[in-house]
This record gives sequence, structure tokens and C-alpha cells, in this order.
Amino acid sequence: MSNLNKIIPVIISGGTGSRLWPMSRSLHPKPFFRLQDGQSLLQKAFIRSASLPNVNEILTVTSHDLYFKTIDDYDEVNSSNKATSYILEPFGRNTAAAVALALLQAKEKHGDDAIIIVLAADHLIEKQEEFSNAVTEAVNLANQGYIVTFGIKPTSPETGFGYIEAENHIVKRFVEKPSAEKAQLYLQAGNYFWNAGIFCMRVKDGLQEFELHANEVLKNAKACFKNSKQFNSLALSRIEIDAESFNHLPDISIDYAVMEKSMRVAIVICDMGWSDIGSWNAMGDLITPDKSGNRFNGEVFIDNATNCFVSSRIRTIGLVGVEDLVVIDTPDALLISSKNQVQNVKNIVTQLKTIGHRTQHTHLKTSRPWGFYTVLEEGDCYKIKKIVVKPNASLSLQSHKHRSEHWVVVSGQANIHNDGTDIILNKNESTYISAGHKHRLQNNGNEDLVLIEVQSGDYLGEDDIVRFDDLYNRI
Repeated sequence: MSNLNKIIPVIISGGTGSRLWPMSRSLHPKPFFRLQDGQSLLQKAFIRSASLPNVNEILTVTSHDLYFKTIDDYDEVNSSNKATSYILEPFGRNTAAAVALALLQAKEKHGDDAIIIVLAADHLIEKQEEFSNAVTEAVNLANQGYIVTFGIKPTSPETGFGYIEAENHIVKRFVEKPSAEKAQLYLQAGNYFWNAGIFCMRVKDGLQEFELHANEVLKNAKACFKNSKQFNSLALSRIEIDAESFNHLPDISIDYAVMEKSMRVAIVICDMGWSDIGSWNAMGDLITPDKSGNRFNGEVFIDNATNCFVSSRIRTIGLVGVEDLVVIDTPDALLISSKNQVQNVKNIVTQLKTIGHRTQHTHLKTSRPWGFYTVLEEGDCYKIKKIVVKPNASLSLQSHKHRSEHWVVVSGQANIHNDGTDIILNKNESTYISAGHKHRLQNNGNEDLVLIEVQSGDYLGEDDIVRFDDLYNRI
């Protein structure tokens, strides 16, 4: 790999992973899933990127809502202290917008000859050495002016993947997800490959192809940069994309916008243990089966059950006389599906979105930049939460119009500002926050602050917050 090239991995972290509900929610999507080794898919993407040569900075395109959650995940695994930068989208706008914004950012910071490697945050690649070798080959092709895509040699007639037809290293065409019959023909032909959704290009070549084939995307992406806020430091920088400008960006994938139209697309064919983990069947395949073909994550007892996948970390599950089932248990939602219908889980999510059901949006445990909270119980006019505040973290100075709050400290020490009065609470001590009072909760200690919050009022939605001051710029 040339020492003249700066390599900028671009991790695109968007979407909700609706086929993996109820684990995947819009505020806890697939990239944040923890696998058996305790690492999330997003963390694995970061580690994979950081291990590449000539990489000093990793750029992530994600949403405002997932920004602090992403920082927390990266901090756990960024042992080499790579610089991180972020493009924060106000809402989802598909991959063409994300790549165009990343190219413009890379051009501004690193110049026309820098090379970006576009990676999905929610894919699994199990063979790091093969991945690094494929990147080296892709960089060499990119230096020749190619826009490079990565292809996986198919091992079965998959209907859930897009395909790429290639001759030598030149892409002839991209193919939509095929029927079973066509997928079998592609497997036999030998020159069709699964589309891994990984791209490599020099900045100047990528921008040229956008200008030629997707100029509307590029023009509006430039307008976004002009109207957006930038925050820079040595180790971390972010661009908060202006919502009004972003709304004009076409909602189109990079495949449709550029890759399928470009005449300079090359392919790197690789065997790197790639999976997009696009369904619960694929997730189950990561677990070693028992002698009856069952795969379990959690405490599961069976009697005459075969070929089932069960995931439950909160309850003991029993299966009797069933086969070919997927059972996914979470504290507030349960999925039971036959294996051959598991792709249709997204239809359940559509129904939930239609009625505005909370379980398509968030879990009972919700991350915040200062820590997290878990809803323990709720009913008419009351809600009980467990709140955990990280050391040296603080909630915003805020008030609520419709609810009052009672706080009881379980462990740690709470520094509280309540309507002009500052108090310190220790374990087993409590205080009351009236509706309308400006208040703030801080943890100035070196250990987690844990407290129980009891809310009372006629409306208990999370949007009943007026912020007056905030460490995390959420006003």
C-alpha cells in the first residue's frame, strides 16, 4: 500500500435493522448489538478500520440521536487513540448522501488524492488479514482511477443479497436480489459475486463520478456543508448537518446513484468471513448448534425441540415439541417466528410505526450522553426509572411542565440543583422536584451514581423537557 495515500475509513451507521426487531430499535439499531465476545458490530468495524495501515482518522456518518452512543462504543476499543470525526445527519437519507458528504469532508481535510474506504457499521468480517489484503488490492486499483467495490464468492444461492457480475476485475453490472432460480444460475456461472457493500475510491474520482451521474446529490451535499456547523479539536471533530439543506438531498443509495451508472467500477473478490447479518437466521448462525440443530443465547431448556434459535438474557425459556422456530425475548417485546418467515419481521415493525408504538423506537433501557436510564414500571400518571449517571457527568439544567419527580439515591453521591438551592444526597437519601422547577443532577464522584426516580403527572413523555443549559449541546 502506497505511503503517499492517506486512508480514511468511512463507517456508515444508519438504518434501524427492522428485520432484527425486537432487539433492533431506531435508538438501538443493529450496529450496537453485542455479540458473544461482548463487542458490538460497530466496535468491530472500528477495530477493523483502525488496524489498516496509513489510517490516522476514522470518519463516521451517523445520526444526532446515536452520536453519544457511538462515542461510548468507540472509547471502549480505541486503544491506539485514533482521531475520530463525525458527520451527524438530522434524519436518514440513504447511502448516496452519506458518501457524498464523506467525500467532501475528506477533500477539505486531506485533499483530492486521499482514499476513502466506505464500510457498513453493521456487517461482520471475521478474517482480518484477508480483509486487509483486499483493502490493499482495492487501494492499488483506486490509484489507477477505479471506483472499487468488494465482492464475495457465493457459497449458496442466496436471494437476500444483491449480486455483481464481473469479468476479471471489471464490473459488468449490478444485479438486484434475485429469485431462487436466478440465484442458482449465478452460483453455477462462477462470475457473479455477493455485493458486500464496501467501496474504495480516491476522493477526486468519487467526486467526479458524483458530478457525472448524481450531480443533484453532490450539489445539495455542498449546500449542506456550507450551512452546517463544524466543531473541531485535535482528537475529535464533528459536523452537524443543517436539516433544511439536508432535506433537499435525494433519498437514493450509492449503488443506484453512482455504482450502477459508472463505467470505471472495478471489483476485488475476497473471502473474508463476511456477513451482513440481515436476519435472525443469520444471527443464529453465529452460534454453534447442539446435536438437534438448536442454537441458544441464554438459559433455555428443551424437550423434543429441533432446529430452533432462542435468544433471551432476561428469562428462562422452555421449548416443548417444536421445530424451526425463532424466539427473541426482550424485557418489553417478544418475537416468535417460523424460520422460513423470519424476513417478514419488518412487517411487524411497519405496523408498530403506523400506530406510533414505543417498541419500534426505544428499549426500556435508554442511553444518554451522561449514562442511561431504565423504565422499571409505568402506569396511568406515574413512571418509575432507574437512573445511572457516569462519573463527572451531568444532566442538563431543565424543567418539566407536566410532571414532578422524587429521587432516591441508591449508591454514589448526587449533587442536585433544585429551584435555586444546591444540595448533596448520599445513599438512602431523597429529594422532591416540583413541576416547573429548574433542576440539574450531577455526579462529581469517581463511581456511578445510581438513583430511583418516581415521576408523577398527567403527561410523562420524554419530550416534556425544557433545557436551559447542557454540557452536550442538546439545547
